[in-house]
Amino acid sequence: MRGTVSLSLLASALVVNAFAADDLAGMFKEGKASGQIRAFYIDRDYSPGVHRDGLSLGGYLKYETGSFYGLSAGAAFYTTNKLDSKSSVAGENDTTLFGSNGDNETYLGEAYLQYKNGNTAFKAGRQKLDTPLAGSDDARMLPNLFEAYVLSNTDVKDTTLIAAHVTKFAAGTFANAYNNQPAALSLTSGYSGLAGATSMVGTFTNMGEYAIGKNTDGVSVAAAIYSGIPGLKLQLWDYYAHDILNAIYAEANYGWSYKSGVAPYVAAQYIKEDDVGSSYATKVNSDFIAAKAGVKVANFDLYAAVSQNSKDSSAAINGGTITPWGGMPAYTQGMVTRHQFMAGTDAWKVAGSYNWKDMGVNLNTGVYYTSFDMDALNGYSVGHAWTATEAGFDFIYSPETVKNLQLRFRGNFPRDFKETATVGTGWDEYRFIANYNF
Repeated sequence: MRGTVSLSLLASALVVNAFAADDLAGMFKEGKASGQIRAFYIDRDYSPGVHRDGLSLGGYLKYETGSFYGLSAGAAFYTTNKLDSKSSVAGENDTTLFGSNGDNETYLGEAYLQYKNGNTAFKAGRQKLDTPLAGSDDARMLPNLFEAYVLSNTDVKDTTLIAAHVTKFAAGTFANAYNNQPAALSLTSGYSGLAGATSMVGTFTNMGEYAIGKNTDGVSVAAAIYSGIPGLKLQLWDYYAHDILNAIYAEANYGWSYKSGVAPYVAAQYIKEDDVGSSYATKVNSDFIAAKAGVKVANFDLYAAVSQNSKDSSAAINGGTITPWGGMPAYTQGMVTRHQFMAGTDAWKVAGSYNWKDMGVNLNTGVYYTSFDMDALNGYSVGHAWTATEAGFDFIYSPETVKNLQLRFRGNFPRDFKETATVGTGWDEYRFIANYNF
């Protein structure tokens, strides 16, 4: 079991327990427990060669006190437990469902104090964050978690202002997918550029130490989110990763509707990164830009997106966008293929979903296809340019007979995820997930 004190951001900082207690005893009396039980099975058949699977049971258990003069506290334990050893039909277990080195894992993932006074909220300690370039990335059994200090204020009409300082990162189980991978793949996919970083899964580690093996003063964050114009949302984030890089994230979303029920929407996002301070990652110079356009008609939601990442042969990972702390906001990412942040990549994606609620079924079905034109400077397949693709689906069903139960069936089918002059690597992967919230 591992312990340390960490913290979360945006949503966690804005939502504070609404209970009000008259004294300290009442603070705990009016507390509440919550959690999730998650069962996860994954099966991946590679071409060429290897077949992997994995089955795990876990989730989290959380307790939050009531509020005493605006002050409250919370804690949550997270766990994942392997239910099978190497299968008779599989060459190897898929370690993305398990803890460090593919083992069972249980640790104190959240432990925080929070305070609210009027329109100002402050939260300090271990917690879950979901921001553009630092996020939980809850794609497998356990999410990424953080240790941070977050201040938010909504005094300005239709505007949320956020200031935060993030000191530590505890990688979730998905980080195991990038163990001993080239830095150009892992650093652009949300995780550490260090070989052997799987040993840090579930361990609260200094932000710089986790990313590139250099102890730093963490990441300071400032943000403004504005929604004062109907249909429009604007957000601007600045992440100052001390002695590594400064990253600016900007996004605009706008949607409108017609009397016919047709509701178009458009969006754009931009990421700019430069090295700062001691430049522990050497020169950092990258630009990422993306746009998306879609339409909602009845229960259909259809969209298309494009993106482009700069390249610079004199910069770290040839000018790819560095995102080592779970941030993965790109419109063009696949379920597993995240090559859009590699140097020189041009990507596009089309996707659609349909909600079956009008037919009396709590079912949402979605499909997508995404393509990545890889530049020779991509850094993953050195000096080789190619096109990687991924198709996939995602079915989410919530049975009416069991409240708070969600069943999910997902599949992804990358082709030429990595390509050399002689061989391309791809696979067929299926996931079965059951989430029960309480």
